[in-house]
Amino acid sequence: MNGRLVAGRYELATVLGQGGMGQVWTAYDRRLDRRVAVKLLRPDKVAGGENVVELRQRFDRECRVTAQVDHPGLVTVHDAGTDGDELYLVMQHVEGQDLGDHLAEHDPYPWPWAVAVAAQLCAALSAVHAVPIVHRDLKPSNMMVRPDGTVVVLDLGVASVMDTDTTRLTHTGTPIGSPAYMAPEQAMGGAVGPRTDLYALGVVLHELLSGNVPFHGSTALGVLHRHLYEAPVALRQLRPEVPEPLESLVLRLLAKDPQHRPADAQRVYGELASLLPAAGSAQRAPGPMDPTRPFLRPHAPWPDRPGVGGPDAAQVPAMPSTPPAGPDIAAAVDEVRRLLDAGRITQAVDILGGVLPAAAAKHGEHSPILRMLRKQYAATLMEDGQYRRAFPELRRLADEFASQSGPGDRQVLRFRYEAAQCLEQLGEAGAALGEYRTLLPYFEQYAATDPVLPLEIRRRIGNLLLSVGDRTTAREVLGRLLYDADRVHGPHHTFCAELRRTLAWLGQVRA
Repeated sequence: MNGRLVAGRYELATVLGQGGMGQVWTAYDRRLDRRVAVKLLRPDKVAGGENVVELRQRFDRECRVTAQVDHPGLVTVHDAGTDGDELYLVMQHVEGQDLGDHLAEHDPYPWPWAVAVAAQLCAALSAVHAVPIVHRDLKPSNMMVRPDGTVVVLDLGVASVMDTDTTRLTHTGTPIGSPAYMAPEQAMGGAVGPRTDLYALGVVLHELLSGNVPFHGSTALGVLHRHLYEAPVALRQLRPEVPEPLESLVLRLLAKDPQHRPADAQRVYGELASLLPAAGSAQRAPGPMDPTRPFLRPHAPWPDRPGVGGPDAAQVPAMPSTPPAGPDIAAAVDEVRRLLDAGRITQAVDILGGVLPAAAAKHGEHSPILRMLRKQYAATLMEDGQYRRAFPELRRLADEFASQSGPGDRQVLRFRYEAAQCLEQLGEAGAALGEYRTLLPYFEQYAATDPVLPLEIRRRIGNLLLSVGDRTTAREVLGRLLYDADRVHGPHHTFCAELRRTLAWLGQVRA
């Protein structure tokens, strides 16, 4: 028993696991008289002594975003905050064993079990990617098999928090994630998206079916090289009883180019559905915690929820809270400011969304007051990580300002830049890449007064090129960027150091 009290409420008991990012404890919630899991993180250790304040802010934001996802295949987040020098995340305590241990006890894994596990993971990923969140570190040790056979995904969003940007490397020079399960674009430091998680799913499915990951080696670099350049062994060569459609699906999940993988988790679920055990079937492999059992009624993703696919998919109707009759707009704005100052961003989003219709009715669709509110609404959605809702707001603002001030107006460009960031976060690498390339010449016109933003756009272009598999062009773009960034920032700036690590990593893997 540890006995330490975190946040005056959670009494630590025993260590469940630990790694480079922190420890996970079984703990006791004194207030609600229940067992929980508490993850403790040391931001100064993770960030290498740099950007600790920024990492704490990202931690708060990612915890809010993660807490919005409600699915039986995802661990529930109860609480988060700071205790002394540590960040803490309080989660549902999941009974059972991790998928790696479960596989070790049931090797060889019956192929229907592998299909059932993969289908449950697809249902959870479909909910995660709709936020959008990319898990980034999907592997058996981050999944639990409960006694009733359900599979629960752990550590949602924590890998994202530990990286200062979705496309950057950590201070140690290694990408976020585990080499054995890492997609090529992730290994290269490129932008990640939903298909990055699908690649990791393919690795897990291959491991469940064959007993081994498709690519292994004595060093992390060797493993990543094989991910980039070697083809996986077809499963039916190892286990002839594996159905051919399942082998085909695994090979497509493991495609080097993200665009050659299945479009989304929901479609993968659809392909697995025909191989799932029929409802009410009595057939099952011997042993406890049978993962086919939940498919008496599968936890399928909702088919009427839009997936991640193109700008139109991002235009999901916003769901603001219903405003009271005749809301006091000025009072609402004051309340939003108070909430934002207190870090309660999700609540501020709801109030802003609720007051917009009243402001439009009172002041008119094109009034300065409504435009100010909509700008704050879009900015707050971005801050809250609600990129799917922010995208159409930003596009609308850009169009309205462009009709008055022209396409080269700096405010118009800023809205378009933020909309491109939304596309990037939504996994629309091609669309984001095209928009950044269109915007870059405009921002370069203002380089005399703002030299930093054009460099950042070029970095995003390079990383997106990596994510779509164009490593040659990415190397050229990032090489030229490093030369210019050295002159602007100086050779020892973090921006330049990260570029050097990415270019060195590209050179090592190429060699």
